[in-house]
Amino acid sequence: MIEKSTLKFLSDLKANNERDWFLAHKSDYEKAKSNFVSFVQNLIDEVAKFDKGIKGLEAKKCVFRINRDIRFSSDKSPYKSNMGASFSAGGKNSNIPGYYIHLEGNSGFLAGGKWMPEANELAAIRQEIDYNSKEFKKILNAKDFTAFYGGLSEEDKLKTAPKGYPKDHPDLEILKLKSFIAVHNFNVKEICSDSFLKTCVTGCKALQPLNNFLAKAIS
Repeated sequence: MIEKSTLKFLSDLKANNERDWFLAHKSDYEKAKSNFVSFVQNLIDEVAKFDKGIKGLEAKKCVFRINRDIRFSSDKSPYKSNMGASFSAGGKNSNIPGYYIHLEGNSGFLAGGKWMPEANELAAIRQEIDYNSKEFKKILNAKDFTAFYGGLSEEDKLKTAPKGYPKDHPDLEILKLKSFIAVHNFNVKEICSDSFLKTCVTGCKALQPLNNFLAKAIS
């Protein structure tokens, strides 16, 4: 279960994003991190029951660091005001489509799929969709998927047909996508509820067919 104190720490960090404040509240950070890592481990263990590829993953190796890389950023805030974890068959740095959970002070989300694939992977995914559009649309139209996610995110979607595809392609709107991800947002009440883990497991299960399709495309 995600504790309210974890979200409070993230809210406080956002309002006091400086090294001295962070060091003075290091114990609060450690408590919040422990809570998040524990939750992620429970989530991994539950998802591994139906997605064997992530069996044995350690949450502590899937959680992203709180420190920001500020070398090339105009924003010199030293810390992230969120906690996130990515887990797939190869861990957080894997190229394999997987799952991502994200918490902030007043919100959070569960997501999965393939975000901003490299050019060769994007081409392979579009080709797989073109060849197997019936299978892909069956995944998108599945009751569990639509109930939880509604559909795919249209972030950074192309305005015109991608190179190599006609403007009248029957699946043009899908092929215009540059990322193939689904996102479900949560509010504080949902995040801190006793049923949050179960809800996230349900969301991951609904994502698995999408992940499998995308993994096959880029393999």
